[in-house]
Amino acid sequence: MRAMILAAGLGTRLRPLTETVPKPLLPVAGRPMIEYPLLMLRAAGIREVVINLHHLGHRIRERLGDGSSYGLQIWYSVEEEILDTGGGIKNAEPLLRDAPFVVVNGDTIMDAPVEEMIVRHRHEGALATMLLRADPEARRYGIIRTDGAARIRSFLGTPPVPAGANWNPYMFAGLHVFDPRIFSFIPAGRPLSITREIYPLLLDRGETVLGIPGSGTWLTVDTTEGLATAEAAISTGRVRLPYLTEGLA
Repeated sequence: MRAMILAAGLGTRLRPLTETVPKPLLPVAGRPMIEYPLLMLRAAGIREVVINLHHLGHRIRERLGDGSSYGLQIWYSVEEEILDTGGGIKNAEPLLRDAPFVVVNGDTIMDAPVEEMIVRHRHEGALATMLLRADPEARRYGIIRTDGAARIRSFLGTPPVPAGANWNPYMFAGLHVFDPRIFSFIPAGRPLSITREIYPLLLDRGETVLGIPGSGTWLTVDTTEGLATAEAAISTGRVRLPYLTEGLA
C-alpha cells in the first residue's frame, strides 16, 4: 500500500514564515512538520509515499530526497497550478491507481489508527474511509454523521438528518483511505476539494463511505497559534507520539 501526503499548500495563514520556507518544512519541536506524517505512515507499515508539491516544492524535494533516510521510497507529484485536495489526488493518479492508498494532511500532527482503518476499509469493501474526531469545535469544521455501523450518512448537512435518526456527530481529522475507484469520481484538470465536492457525491451515489473515530493526538499546524501549541505540546512531553519513540526517528 502507498500513501500520499498533501503538502502543496501556500501556507498563507503562516506568513511571513512561509514566504521563504514551505509549510511542510517549518520546524515543530526540532523536526520539519512533514516528518510527523512520514514517521506515522512508516510505523503503520507503509513504505512508499507520494508527496504533492507546489509552493517552494524544490525545497521539500531537496530536504527529503528519495526518502531513503527515512526508510521510505518517496515520489513527487508536481502541481504547476495549485489543485486543492481533490485535484491534487487526481493529479497523482498514475502513482496511486494500482491499489488502495492512504491520504493524510501534511499540516496535521496526529497519532491515527492507520492500520485499523486499512483493515476495516478492506473488510467492508469501502470506497472511502475517513478518520473522524469527536470535538467540541466540530461544528466550526463541519459535521459528519455516522450510523451504528460506522457508515457515513450525512456529510456537512447533506443529506439532512431525518427525524429520529441516531447518527453520531464528528468532524474530519485529516486522514483518508481510498479504493482506486475514487479516481473515476474526481474530474481532471481543475482545482477541487475532496471533502466539499467529492464526498457528498459519493453519498448521493450510495457508495460505502466509512468513518472511524480516533481519540489520539490531533494537532493542526496551519496557523501561527497552532504552530506554537504543537511546539509546546511536543517539546515539553505533554503529548507523546509513539512513532517517535519506537526506534523509527
